[in-house]
Formats: sequence, structure tokens, C-alpha cells
Amino acid sequence: MGRTATVATCALNQWALDFDGNLARILKSIEIAKYKGARYRLGPELEIWPVMCRNVRYNCRVIFLNKKILLIRPKMMLANTGNYRELRWFTPWSRARWVAYSPLLNMHVCVLCFPQETVLFGDAVLATKDTCLGSEICEELWAPNSPHIEMGLDGVEIFTNSSGSHHVLRKAHTRVNVVNSATAKSGGIYVLANQKGCDGDRLYYDGCAMISMNGDTIAQGSQFSLNDVEVLVATLDLEDVRSYRAEISCRNLEASKVNSYPRIKVNFALSCSDDICVPACEPIQWRYHSPEEEICLGPACWLWDYLRRSNQAGFFLPLSGGIDSSATACIVYSMCRQVCLAVKNGNQDVLADVRRIVNDETYTPVDSQEFCGHIFTTCYMASENSSQDTYNRAKLLAEQIGSYHINLNIDVAVKAIVGIFSMVMGRAPQFRVYGGSSRENLALQNVQARIRMVLAYLFAQLSHWARGMPGGLLVLGSANVDESLHGYLTKYDCSSADINPIGGISKTDLRSFIQYCMENFQLTALRSIISAPPTAELEPLADGQVSQTDEEDMGMTYTELSVYGKLRKMAKAGPYGMFCKLINMWKEICTPREVASKVKHFFRMYSINRHKMTTLTPAYHAENYSPDDNRFDLRPFLYNSTWSWQFRSIDKQVIYLQRRDSYDLILRRA
Repeated sequence: MGRTATVATCALNQWALDFDGNLARILKSIEIAKYKGARYRLGPELEIWPVMCRNVRYNCRVIFLNKKILLIRPKMMLANTGNYRELRWFTPWSRARWVAYSPLLNMHVCVLCFPQETVLFGDAVLATKDTCLGSEICEELWAPNSPHIEMGLDGVEIFTNSSGSHHVLRKAHTRVNVVNSATAKSGGIYVLANQKGCDGDRLYYDGCAMISMNGDTIAQGSQFSLNDVEVLVATLDLEDVRSYRAEISCRNLEASKVNSYPRIKVNFALSCSDDICVPACEPIQWRYHSPEEEICLGPACWLWDYLRRSNQAGFFLPLSGGIDSSATACIVYSMCRQVCLAVKNGNQDVLADVRRIVNDETYTPVDSQEFCGHIFTTCYMASENSSQDTYNRAKLLAEQIGSYHINLNIDVAVKAIVGIFSMVMGRAPQFRVYGGSSRENLALQNVQARIRMVLAYLFAQLSHWARGMPGGLLVLGSANVDESLHGYLTKYDCSSADINPIGGISKTDLRSFIQYCMENFQLTALRSIISAPPTAELEPLADGQVSQTDEEDMGMTYTELSVYGKLRKMAKAGPYGMFCKLINMWKEICTPREVASKVKHFFRMYSINRHKMTTLTPAYHAENYSPDDNRFDLRPFLYNSTWSWQFRSIDKQVIYLQRRDSYDLILRRA
């Protein structure tokens, strides 16, 4: 036998229940892998094969050669936290190192392609003439007792993993480290395939197919791309694995007592007998995107998938001139840039989608601003509380990205709604600055926000009609993850939309993203946007200037809010637990009593506004402290907002700390 093996892995943009499209993408990837000389091809998780065996539904890998199924390997460890509810759909296979023949006709797979009566089903490895291959599926790589550990000790040299791993900001570092560490301890080759694109949900699967050997990255796939099919091929020297393992004595001692896997003998080799002159691939350094690049590319690709699959004609965005809506606009502009680049590089699928969206079979997007004008409508919805500065900022940004921009005034609609209330109830509400109560002040702010939502949907449905163009528009939201966490948004306001590309991104990261766009896209309009204090502009102006700011309204800074969010979700901290962590984190800037006050205020606002999460616009998932209760954060939306026991515990601890500090001070003076 030879010593080099050429293998291929894929990132495919599969779509649930799109059987024809999924099959076409699979076949295309096989053709590319064969053309590039690969003897083995790996696809992503559930690319087309859920399998029902004995009336039980499993998430499976189907491994075949020359129209014969060699093994159906069911997933043994299911993802059931965060965004995943695999136990809702599948049952984990619980019989490790066990395999048996089952009738193929009872397995609900495509029997026309595989004319055989029985198939091996279970947990086994494949022994070819020259090496041994084992299978993992997504979550199994991340588990503490991953199958590749025991498989490697049993002599498996190539581990293959079909994944459906979604994008989260800064997650790529973790994923790459996990894959490389799988082969660093005891050697081997790890081949990872991954889903890519928006599968009709809040998640974006970001590709990043990769091949690793002996702890080093050998091949890297793209993380964000509009290509529906990407195939990564590498040639590897099997002798490198064997010599690497031979030097690890502790690994060899463990291997001598491992329980063996069932081996399925395959009359096939991944290597050739005359491959001594075939060069093997060398290790490379992984090229990571910065968080700003991830925000620029990930949500943009997600929006493109959503647009082309929803059969709409573009997007509509209420553009306020603030950071959040401007960031959303920049993401759409980034999408237009990616589309133009893909067309320039010869992607005929993208070109076909563009022509269908703009309803012009001869159109070819060349300039991103020009294409943006076709598919993106922005609208500045002014009121008597809006400043000239935000009007100018929104107008200039729209001009620079090329969106079709509308200016309108909502005062007539607001006065009509308030007038109806006053006519029925006999009382007219007033803003706080005019002597009104807090309740009146809030109601008058909310009606402006909700009118904007109604107008957004009206213009999204009819603006193209009014311009003599076909199709409707998807309404984009622009509430960031921190505002959702605090509840600093009006229920059913202009942040209520069809989808929200920034709903899982923190204000801090959005500011950095705006800076990135200003520098890389030459959008000079962003300079004044990033320097202005965030404001809702829902209260009366003071001498023509904004008197309302977000952070003053919230009673906390966005930086603090991001910290609260991470401790609440990722650290699983309640009020008392968060207080205990923050008195140490903030000991240089806050007293324990100040920390207590801040924590109480956050949890009070979080709990009274939690109900807003039930109607949160579906948003791109980008942060692991997202409060989206529709899928990711399955917590109650009705809390006891007094937090009596928790706040009492905090108060007791504050008193104790104050007494201790006073006692320490007396001792130092003595």
C-alpha cells in the first residue's frame, strides 16, 4: 500500500426539506471532490439522511462506496442546550461498540440508490486496506468523552465529523482549538465538515470546514461565503500519524488495554501503491476574522439567504441616524458588496438569484451602491422630537450606501391617535417636561414608536408598488442584544420587524463595527453617528437639542449592561451571585453598596420587561448571552420583580462588608 491519502470535506448550504436542492448540492460536491483526486468525501450533518430504524428516528451518518452502504452510524450524543433541541426530533444511539444487520427496506432511506437488502447499523469503524476511519457527528466532538479518544487508542487514524455548528462571535477560535486538540494528544487526522448558511432560522452556519493532523491545521475552508458548495481537499501522509503516535508512550500503554471497536473491512484503499512522489500538504496558520469582520460578513450572508429564499424584493429599514439602525444599514450594504463580489467571481447561482429578486433577466450587479438602490429602502420617520442632526446623519448615510431613501413626518398620525384617546377619556396626556406623570410620558413615547412600526410595514408592502416595481420588502429591526436584555424597547415598536440582523450583537461590538465600516467602506457619514450619544428621540427637544439619552433612561451604561448579560446567562448568576462576582470585578470603581444598587436595578428592569422577549423579532444569533426566550433562553417571562429573598441577602452582605471594612480601618489606625 501507499502512504498518502487524499480526502475531501465540504461546507454545503443545505435547507431543511429542500430535497431536490440538497441532493443537487451533494452531487456537485462529490463531482468536485472526485475531480480534485479525493478518495474519500465527507459532508455536513443531516445533509440529507435522517434515518428511522425499528420505528425510532436517528440522526445518522450514511457511509457508502460504489452504491453500497457500508455502515449507517447513528449519533450517540445529542445537542440539547442553547439553540439545540435534538431530543425533540431524535433518539441517541446508546449501544457503544455494537453493530448489527438491519433490513434496509425498513430504514426509510433511499433504497433505489442502494439495491441491497440489509445494512450494518450501529457504532463501528471502517478498516480499509491501508488505514482505519472512525465517525463522529457534531456534538460528539465537544463532549468530555468524545468517541475519537477511544477510537484513536484502538488504532483509528482518520476521524471524520459531520457538523451543524452555528456562528457565534469569537467562536471560531474555540472550534479550531477543539479540532486540533483532538489530534494533538495522541495523533491522527481529523476531517470536519460543516453546514453553512441560514437554515430558515435565527442561526447562521458558518462553514469553516477544516482538516487537521497531529495537532496542526492542514486545510482551512472559508467561514463566510455565498457559495452554496465548497469542497476542501488535502493530501496527507499516513506515516506521519504512525510516527507521531509511536513517540507517545502513555498513549501506547492506554491503547494496549482499550476495548476494540467492531471493524468493517472495506476492499478499498485511500492511498495508491505508487504515491511515493505525491507531495503531502503542510501545516498552515488559521486565518481568523476579527469580531468586526464577523459582524460585517456573518449577518450579511444570513440576510442574503433569507432574502433569496423568502422570494421578497428587498429590505425596508427605519433609519434613525443612530448607531443601531446605521449598523443594520451597513450590514445590508456589506451584503450588497458580497453579492457583487460573488457575481464578479463567476458565481452563476448568485447572479440567477439577483435577477429573480430584481425581476430583470438581463441585470448584472457591478456596483454595490447601485445594487443597494434596487433592493434596499431606508426611511427617516421624523417627529416633533427629532433633531436636525439625526435627519442629516440618516440622509448622508443613505446617500453613501446607495439606498432608496424616504423622509416622512409622523406627527399627524401621532396626534390623531392621541386625539382619539383624549376624545374618549376626556383627558390629554402630557410629557414630563410639561407637567405630565411618568406614565403619561412613557405612553407618549410608546405611541410614536408603534406608529413607526405600522408605517414601516405599510411602506414595505407598497413602496415598490408606488414606484412601479414588483414585490414587497422585508422589514428589518435594529434593537441590539443589550436593549433586549434590559427591555429598553417598546413592545411592537419599530424594532418589531420580520428579522433583525443585530438582535444578538452587543452595543459595544456594534460601535467597533461602525468604526470598521467607516475605515474599510469609506462611509464618512458614520463619523458623526459614532460620536453622538445614543438616544431614542421620543421626548421633546430642549432648544432644538436632544435632551434624552439611552443610558440615562436605562440607569446604566451599555458596558455595564453587557457585563450583566454575560453573568446572567453564561455564568448562570442570579441577583446574589452576580453581586458576589461584581464586588470583586468592580472593587476599584464601586463600593459594595453601589454594586448592590446597580445589581438590584438591573434585575428589577430585567424582570419587569422580560415579557417583551415573547414577541422579540427573530434575530441573528451572535452572542451566548442572548435573552431570546423563543429558542435560546428558555426562562420564565413572569418573575417576582421584588426579588425579596435575593435582595435581602445582598443587603446583609453589604452590611457585613461595611462592618468588616470599618473594623479593618480601626486596626490600621491603631
